[in-house]
Amino acid sequence: MMRAVIYLLPLTFIFFTIADGKRVLPLLQPQPLESFKVNATQNVGSCTYTVSIRTSCSSTTYTRDQISLAFGDAYGNQVYAPRLDDPYSRTFESCSTDTFQIKGPCTYQICYLYLYRSGYDGWKPESVTVYGYYTKAATFNYNVFIPNGVWYGFDFCYRRGSASA
Repeated sequence: MMRAVIYLLPLTFIFFTIADGKRVLPLLQPQPLESFKVNATQNVGSCTYTVSIRTSCSSTTYTRDQISLAFGDAYGNQVYAPRLDDPYSRTFESCSTDTFQIKGPCTYQICYLYLYRSGYDGWKPESVTVYGYYTKAATFNYNVFIPNGVWYGFDFCYRRGSASA
């Protein structure tokens, strides 16, 4: 038993990092998800989320691309922001952090987040952190350019009864 604990303890630190009371999700690369379905009808809700997006210093100076965001929990609750960008307000400039207030349905712990980019400039987010009233903050580390025209991100949800779980 003690041997198992000694071997498993370092793995815990590899997969999860706890910092400043935030849940930092595993250090994996984001993935494209061609079949991602946005549930825009579910966006009416009584919860407000603060989303903080840090743009990498190695991103383009600025982007005019259309940026969308969707995140949710393992129970099908989804929050969708169809357009976060605004080139006139200097959002998503290199080395900057932009903060948004997004309303949507209340969720349990946020375990997936996807970004969508449409345009020609390109954009490289460093990280996205979602703060909710009823959930711990969840940080998703990107640090890669978001491909054009595809939902791109992370899904760390454990869904009971799912074939992929």
